Amino acid sequence: MPLFRRPRRVIGVETPPPTTRPRDVPASARLPLERGEQLLASAQEDAGGHWLLLTSWRLVERTEDGRTLLERPWHEVDAGVWDPDTWVLGVSFVDGLDGRQWGLRLRTGPGMVPEVLRDRTTASVVLVRAVDLGRPRTARVTIRTDLRTRDLVEQVIFGRGARPDDRELSAQVHLARQELRGQVGLDPASSTD
Repeated sequence: MPLFRRPRRVIGVETPPPTTRPRDVPASARLPLERGEQLLASAQEDAGGHWLLLTSWRLVERTEDGRTLLERPWHEVDAGVWDPDTWVLGVSFVDGLDGRQWGLRLRTGPGMVPEVLRDRTTASVVLVRAVDLGRPRTARVTIRTDLRTRDLVEQVIFGRGARPDDRELSAQVHLARQELRGQVGLDPASSTD
């Protein structure tokens, strides 16, 4: 043990200790968990004091009085970005709706939220095939798992500016769908899907 100990230096704003245990979330904001589901991480966002609750099956945003503002299973989360410089977590969804950003600096800090977001989103991905016919004619075909039911879900996400009515792109997407579906044992996709 050192004889002299240097005082701890903090540059910038010190963050509070992470809040990752269910007992740290106020009782009114707690999420009723289903059998087999666990709360893996939680954090309180800075702007409105809403709680982000990341479970083994879903991402949930709740108010302190217990209203659910957002609830998405992990297979519907397209991407997440954690910016450590601004302390902002951004999430986008496969349907392109309700993308969110949360500041996680002042109230609880991010805790394990960025790591769990990445882990759970990645855990739901089974196979991915990119279709690229040159910008902006791109798409991504993904087979994902609903982590609650273990059902396989197929997703087609067209790139920014890509048109689903582009015949050549649609034909390549259909081939990618057939290939991925065959690899995981799903019935072949019909040309009208």
